[in-house]
Amino acid sequence: MTDFLLEAVVRLGRGANRVLTMHLSSVLHLRPFPGRIPIISRQSQRPRPVGSSKPYGSQVRSSGETSGPLPRGVSEAAAELLGDRVEELLKREENRPLLEGLEEASLRVERARATLADIESREAESAQLLLRLQDRQSEIEESQKELREARAIVEEAERSLSISMDEESSVFTKEAEAERWESIKAAGVSSIAGTLAGLPISLYHATSFPELSLHTAITFLLSALFGVTFRYTIRRDIDNFQLKTGTSAAFGLAKGLPGLEPRMLQDLNMESFVPHLIDGAISVSESIFIFLAAAIALDFCFKMRFLSPFPMKN
Repeated sequence: MTDFLLEAVVRLGRGANRVLTMHLSSVLHLRPFPGRIPIISRQSQRPRPVGSSKPYGSQVRSSGETSGPLPRGVSEAAAELLGDRVEELLKREENRPLLEGLEEASLRVERARATLADIESREAESAQLLLRLQDRQSEIEESQKELREARAIVEEAERSLSISMDEESSVFTKEAEAERWESIKAAGVSSIAGTLAGLPISLYHATSFPELSLHTAITFLLSALFGVTFRYTIRRDIDNFQLKTGTSAAFGLAKGLPGLEPRMLQDLNMESFVPHLIDGAISVSESIFIFLAAAIALDFCFKMRFLSPFPMKN
């Protein structure tokens, strides 16, 4: 669009100049200048210098060429005469449509220039807007790229966390299974040691095989429970003598004292109290002996690393 307007303006100006030139040429040829017109400058009223053979003014030939360079006064006189003739031509009625056409053409040229300037300014604004849009687009693309990278990092972190949690869960499960297995082994060692230690006592008190079997089964179960409790109580402090003997005494008292209460409630006189007290002390001592034997067996297995104290990891 801009190139088309420029071409139209240039063509319009060329046409107007061509028409004006042709008209002026036709008018000037109708009234040619005389063959030789002496033109004397208005400012050349001074006397001619001595030794100068040239006239003050130069003669103008009919062909329009001068015989030599025109002085300044002659040039001004020729310009003034030419200006008068042009002004006279412009004042004629037949030249008025031409002048009006030239004015309209000049107005159209000005309007075309204004339109062209407006179009160029709009194009510049459009180019700036396009640059801003491109900058925004690049910023959006950069933000989307950073968002994708952040999302990938988050997903990788989630996967790593899930894997680590699974690994920790599996490790915890394995550790828990290992701890349970060690507790089962401690219960087995304690039950065997306690049963063997309490077997002579059971044989001494039992009057029948069912009574012996019941007493042995109770000793076996209590010794197994003692082994698990002993492992979780001692933990890794396997050289603490007071803790080991205190645990055995607590289990012995818990096993021996309940059998003493029914017999003491039946006879509360002094004659029967002392024998019952002696029997209770013997029963408690027997229970403590059983659990001490189980504790010694467990302590030996811990120190020989047949069993692992709780927890297995220090």
